[in-house]
Amino acid sequence: MGWLYLLRDENMEDQQELNQGKDYSYKIKSVLFGVAVGDALGVPVEFINRQTIRKNPVTDMIGYGSYNLPPGTFSDDSSLTFCLAEAMTKDFDLNSIGQNFIKWRFNNFWTPRGNVFDIGIATSEAIDRLAKGERPDLAGGFDVSSNGNGSLMRIAPLLFYLLDNPINERYEITKQVSSITHGHIRSVIACFYYLEFARQLFAQKDKFEIYKNLQTEITSHLTSLSINLTEVALFDRLLKQNIHELTVENIFSSGYVVHTLEASIWCLLTTDNYKDAVLKAVNLGEDTDTTGAVTGGLAGLLYGLNNIPTKWIKQIAKHDDIEELAERLAEKLGS
Repeated sequence: MGWLYLLRDENMEDQQELNQGKDYSYKIKSVLFGVAVGDALGVPVEFINRQTIRKNPVTDMIGYGSYNLPPGTFSDDSSLTFCLAEAMTKDFDLNSIGQNFIKWRFNNFWTPRGNVFDIGIATSEAIDRLAKGERPDLAGGFDVSSNGNGSLMRIAPLLFYLLDNPINERYEITKQVSSITHGHIRSVIACFYYLEFARQLFAQKDKFEIYKNLQTEITSHLTSLSINLTEVALFDRLLKQNIHELTVENIFSSGYVVHTLEASIWCLLTTDNYKDAVLKAVNLGEDTDTTGAVTGGLAGLLYGLNNIPTKWIKQIAKHDDIEELAERLAEKLGS
């Protein structure tokens, strides 16, 4: 499957918009640092509820707190994002992605400071299965209780592999990559929605236009796959309503994948710059690092690397390594 196949199911205008956006190095850095900065902002206040955070809201990159780690420390969200991006610098292969996850879990690969300090139960169990030889696309949990945000939090780099593929292939590959740790259809739909939103941001479309587009396009594609309508209905606040019109009291920020997706889109639609979007996400409380990371990936893509506060970028652990990873991935994509 080539990187630069013409879209077979999109009109020429969409293809031209995608081609105009293909400054890979800048866009990849915008996404990778977008994720890492949002993640690192949330790490010190992870597990703290919204009411407590409101008394002393996060306004800057701080450290210590929940894990007693220095400012700029990212969590498993970014580590696994970088593991995916690392695998994509070579020929796309699910086994390579899975092996990178194993290296992270057991050999501290792409950890911020040499150790794994945060890992979800479903992700941990899936990586254990990978290490025992399970097929990557069968390693993740398929039961309804396996719908934490562990695949959504790391899925952003896949955008750059899927850009030019038709929607049926985009969905199928997203499903495979999600299923390495989270195989339930709910997690797959969340990842698919997120990447479709990112893809249209890449094409430089207006975020509200994208939101409306996806209400038709996502619904239509899921219907064509005969997916259980009960599962699709769980996404009604995105697919049938105007989520940006909801008050903060109606936005949830737990580790549940639907909550994280809704919160990230809400934060993106109710702010107008990267800084405000990720701070809004983190100050929702609870699963702060993941809500920050997932929001940060989209906000980084929308506003660009130059609109992420330079001071925050410079504070991120492994800053130079992330830059170099983005450049290697851009070189692969352009080859």
